[in-house]
Amino acid sequence: MRRELHCYWKLLLGLTCRIVGATALLLAANQVRANAQPAVPASQTAPPAASALDITGTWQGTLHIRETDQHPPIDLRLVVKISKTDAGALEALWYSIDQSPQSLPMATITFQNGVLKFKSSLIERSYEGKMSDDGKSIAGTWMEGTTPIVLPLERATKSTAWATDSSKHTVQFVTVEPGVKLEVLDWGGTGRPLVLLTGLGNDAHVFDGFAEKLTNKYHVYGITRRGFGASDSPPVSGDAYSANRLGDDVVAVIDKLGLEKPVLVGHSIAGEELSSIGSRFPARVAGLIYLDAGYPYALYDPTRGDFGLDNIALREKMTELSNAQDPSAIRAVIAEMLKTDLPQYEKDLVARQKELEGQPDIPNRPAPDKKDRRRISAEAILAGEQKYTDITSPVLAIFADPHNMGGGTPTDEMQKAAAARDAEFTEGQATAWERMVPTAKVIRIPNANHYVFKSNEAEVLKDVEEWVDGLK
Repeated sequence: MRRELHCYWKLLLGLTCRIVGATALLLAANQVRANAQPAVPASQTAPPAASALDITGTWQGTLHIRETDQHPPIDLRLVVKISKTDAGALEALWYSIDQSPQSLPMATITFQNGVLKFKSSLIERSYEGKMSDDGKSIAGTWMEGTTPIVLPLERATKSTAWATDSSKHTVQFVTVEPGVKLEVLDWGGTGRPLVLLTGLGNDAHVFDGFAEKLTNKYHVYGITRRGFGASDSPPVSGDAYSANRLGDDVVAVIDKLGLEKPVLVGHSIAGEELSSIGSRFPARVAGLIYLDAGYPYALYDPTRGDFGLDNIALREKMTELSNAQDPSAIRAVIAEMLKTDLPQYEKDLVARQKELEGQPDIPNRPAPDKKDRRRISAEAILAGEQKYTDITSPVLAIFADPHNMGGGTPTDEMQKAAAARDAEFTEGQATAWERMVPTAKVIRIPNANHYVFKSNEAEVLKDVEEWVDGLK
């Protein structure tokens, strides 16, 4: 979709769960036993205070999702791994292992007086719970935005710990430039190589399950882009996260693995990497598959424009103008801006103004975590988008058109307007591919999720296999 940081957690909104407590019979039995024992000094019987216990380790618990008109009852298992930095500060990752093996970082985490509190980065999730006196459990509440969901956590042991990644793949790290290594997954398989590229904020593990179903016909790989997951995060400077730099990373991995004309399959923002390679190195690949990834960062339609890309281009022109010294150079830049950049950006501003009409401000908007490397990397990638208009590689562009916006049929006017804008925007991009890229086959899947390879897996697998098998 446009430039939102997508996640799969919309499923949890408005959900509740139950905890089953100990029975009254057991409590009564314990009381009888206590009354039958001689008194012992408190110093000999009291367990250590919870605040003195060690919170580090692996904790796990299950969210019990009630049935709605959108889905049946679902249980989602969460794993929280807490450790300490060299300086002694707490840090943590959490996983929703029934949705993805991808870890998500915590923005903040504290443990004081036996109370654990943490907040997730990128998406609005938090938790607060009280550790038991024996340090083996935490009774607490998971906050899904403003919706509380009771979530007890148990300390995992070697025998009880849930696996966070059960996918059958190997992992290696490939150097793409000095000081930068990327995580590369290999699910195996035989036949033509397929390389899977992720959406913004994801790592290659998001394709677990989907990738395995492709291995009966292809050798399947996945790349975690720089700035995310286990891949390195070089400093944000220059073009370190530009679209072409990210495309060069993919080419470097292809070279290091010795892959001969692979098919590249990209989700969401990965469309820019596909188009970067398809524009500059079309002979290096057999084809490009865009999984709801064919938006303006992948194909810029000059007849429609794009607020984000036109903003980047205008800023570059302003920098060029401020750096120009000779009158002739200054006149040339001004003439180009007056002819192209400024008229287009005026159209973008009018469209954006109309889009924002009636939308309320968000009170108490949380300040972004300036130390969150995923957010920093994401912002650098968005700022490094480029305009691609000439793609000559064979293309399969699969669109969720229109998108399933979640929450059922829009009811109020604002929801209806948002759904209408999304439908117009998505169909406009699908049509642009048909008009601008002669080598493109465009497939529309109505009411699919942005993660179309998850929401409509069987259909996407069929479309991918039929198209890839038809390549020369």
